[in-house]
Amino acid sequence: MKLGVYYFPADYGIDISELARALEERGYESLFLPEHTHIPVSRKTPFPGGGELPRCYAHTHDPFVALSFAAAATRKLLLGTGVCLMPQRDPIVTAKSVASLDRLSGGRFVFGIGGGWNVDEMENHGARYETRFKLLRERILAMQALWSEEEASFHGGMVDFDPVWLYPKPAQRPHPPILLGGGSDHTLARVVEFCDGWIPSARGGFDPGKAAGRLRRMAEAKGRDPAKFSITAFGAPADGRSLDQYREAGIERALLHIPDIGRGEILRFLDGNQSLL
Repeated sequence: MKLGVYYFPADYGIDISELARALEERGYESLFLPEHTHIPVSRKTPFPGGGELPRCYAHTHDPFVALSFAAAATRKLLLGTGVCLMPQRDPIVTAKSVASLDRLSGGRFVFGIGGGWNVDEMENHGARYETRFKLLRERILAMQALWSEEEASFHGGMVDFDPVWLYPKPAQRPHPPILLGGGSDHTLARVVEFCDGWIPSARGGFDPGKAAGRLRRMAEAKGRDPAKFSITAFGAPADGRSLDQYREAGIERALLHIPDIGRGEILRFLDGNQSLL
């Protein structure tokens, strides 16, 4: 099993290039960065974690720009979005960003995606909470066509374009791994239909063995090979479980959460968790 981290890349936080180098030097496998384009001042949507929204949510760098700096500072570190909010993104522009980062990094990109929870934020982008996963699905299918076809077109209910040329193509063929975040059976059905893996949260009573079983049963029910789908657990280990339990369940990757703390504390956090590698 591989061990990486996820971190909110705040403008007041550790320099992302330094963090990437520190991870690679210490033997961590990957760095995943989340996305929030902005946070509406209205704050009509409650924070799912309860209480006040943490400061870092309104201060994050664009994940593709930040990961480009991380890519330039490293040679082996995998670089992931965790997660990219596809209902808020143009699929053609995002397809080019993904392909460019994957090629320039030498095929080190992992495309984590999600539907989002902040209703105010997505409405500013013209997306609606009720249809966000229908929109996400069509945008991902359209992007897969853009990455794999010389002259790509897509005609759906929410995404529509005639044949286009889009280059560069990703270094990884037909495209980087696509991992979908979420915890519901609807999420698992989407993973099996048009993704390559699943990103569940390791908190809230998450059981690695039961989670792997749920994904396996969904794949089998849809006539797909369960071995083709990976699991990356956000915030693992959690709830008193050991990494051995994740490993025994066949979880491919565990991601430690780097707290919103200062540079020196972050480096000490990485040193303190090296024993898990």
